Amino acid sequence: MDWEKLGLKMGLEIHQQLNTKHKLFCPCKTELVDENYNEIVERNLRPTQSELGEIDRAALQESLRGLNFKYESYDHHTCLVESDDEPPHSLNKEALEICITIAALMNMHIVDEFHTMRKQVIDGSNTGGFQRTGLAATDGYLDTPYGRVAIESLGLEEDAARRIETTEDYTEFRLDRLGIPLAEITTDPSMHHPDQVREVAYMIGQVLRSTNVKRGLGTIRQDLNISIEKGARVEIKGVQNLDLMSEIVENEVQRQLALIEIKEELNKRNAEVLEEIHDLDSLFENTKSKILSSAESIKAVVLKGFNGLIGKEVQPGRRFGTEIASYAKKRGVSGIFHSDELPAYGITQDEVNSVKDYLNVGSQDAFIIVAHDENVAISALEEVKRRANLGFEGVVEETRKSLDDGNTEYMRPLPTANRMYLETDIPLFKITDELVEPIKNNLPELPDVKKERIIKEYNLSEDLASQLVKRLEADVFEEILTDVEVDPTPVASLLAYDLREIKREGLDIDILTTRHLKDIFQLLADSKIAKDSVTKLTTCVIQSPDEEIEITAKNNNLTLLSHEEVTQIIEDIVNKNEAMVKERQMGAMGPLMGMSMKELKGKADGSIVNRIVKESIQKML
Repeated sequence: MDWEKLGLKMGLEIHQQLNTKHKLFCPCKTELVDENYNEIVERNLRPTQSELGEIDRAALQESLRGLNFKYESYDHHTCLVESDDEPPHSLNKEALEICITIAALMNMHIVDEFHTMRKQVIDGSNTGGFQRTGLAATDGYLDTPYGRVAIESLGLEEDAARRIETTEDYTEFRLDRLGIPLAEITTDPSMHHPDQVREVAYMIGQVLRSTNVKRGLGTIRQDLNISIEKGARVEIKGVQNLDLMSEIVENEVQRQLALIEIKEELNKRNAEVLEEIHDLDSLFENTKSKILSSAESIKAVVLKGFNGLIGKEVQPGRRFGTEIASYAKKRGVSGIFHSDELPAYGITQDEVNSVKDYLNVGSQDAFIIVAHDENVAISALEEVKRRANLGFEGVVEETRKSLDDGNTEYMRPLPTANRMYLETDIPLFKITDELVEPIKNNLPELPDVKKERIIKEYNLSEDLASQLVKRLEADVFEEILTDVEVDPTPVASLLAYDLREIKREGLDIDILTTRHLKDIFQLLADSKIAKDSVTKLTTCVIQSPDEEIEITAKNNNLTLLSHEEVTQIIEDIVNKNEAMVKERQMGAMGPLMGMSMKELKGKADGSIVNRIVKESIQKML
């Protein structure tokens, strides 16, 4: 695609949990809990008016779902602040300091005062119906291979509760994650190529990893804003896989182009969404369709001029009908069918013809059927009509969910500015030069800079250095080499690759301390173990972590033989194979090396064995 001609614009929002001792506005630890909860708190949430008397459209749509919410709380991991039964405590200064570090690394202007705001959120992820957030820095930038990208803002906010279960009657959350400090980084929409947005996301991730942030699945979340010239801004939530990011952009552009085509065709046909909701119960009294026969009520609406367009593909494997169904499903309905896909699902051609006759459907018209309880069916068809009418606008602003196949799915309308208002329970926090300057003067080394330095200082391959940095093992690597004079390559190999293989075998590598690793490599430096024995010894240490390392090596027969012992064993092997040596001369090197290594069983360094084998052959010749 010609991205410039399409007017593609993209921006990123990245949310990263900070690794602080306690939550943003209470003393609870920032740890997730998997044990049974102590209490359930129940809530019903509703939208409120802004100071201008307006209601946020996203909050309004969520409220129409009429959901009930349950919250799992704990005696020792959550408190009354999370359940909204106690005012928030003072701002976590440690979290703000981490944000200042991030801001400085991205060349941002740090604000003079941190003001906490309330952002209305009534999807149940916060017990109070709002999220506390504040602006920490503005107007930064990052230089990328595609040019400079502006970082518009850096916010500090509290993370949401964890969604545990959703049923028809309620949604259940866990309060352990609610309140964990979260840095929100927002770029401007100056990215114009799908590969560029992936590169920027990677670079921001590199900045974050150089600071004190949490690691692991779910600790970082990326949202992607996309629009094209004739389309509209769409926010895609939960883009976890960087490798999938370019595909998500391409599929969203394809969706917007398809919706624009549908809009143009609807206008050509003078299409119309009819208001009346029809009852089809009598038409399907004897249906063989399991979904329809088990439903309390079967209803339908007519979409004049929509024939063939509901079945039009808008993303790979997803059609305009899928877009419409996504809105309807927000009302709890599952049985929804459109005329472009029928007959199917047990619905026969005769039944389709009966529906067309009953609804007076013309050749260019379409219909959508919903089967459910009567109230739910009516509510779902109201959403069908609403989404079908939005088809006349082409692309509409909305929030969508990222799917694993690179496609996206409707979540809710895009929020408006009407959902933000001042938090009156928390005083402002002054950010002084006395706080900022020491942080700016002690900024951490960025990962890419660290990688290049490690390659140069320790003569490592780019692959090993990259893996050390990527797996956050570079600092441990350097700490070991500060105290132990040993070849850096086996140290890097163990940290970058071998520990991961040991973990895959089911062993808990977290048992290993830096002291353990230093003692293992001290044995290598003292020529008491071979390089080939490092991984095996590490495995043994995990299984006996309190035992002295050298004793563990001896108990597992991993200590090296003396030079004299190794020489004697190799010379015996060479003498026994004198005929092969006389025949092949130095060509006997390979077979004799194999025999020697098999006999020594890792009790001699390979390079030493190689040298002695070579010398023994030369003596015989």
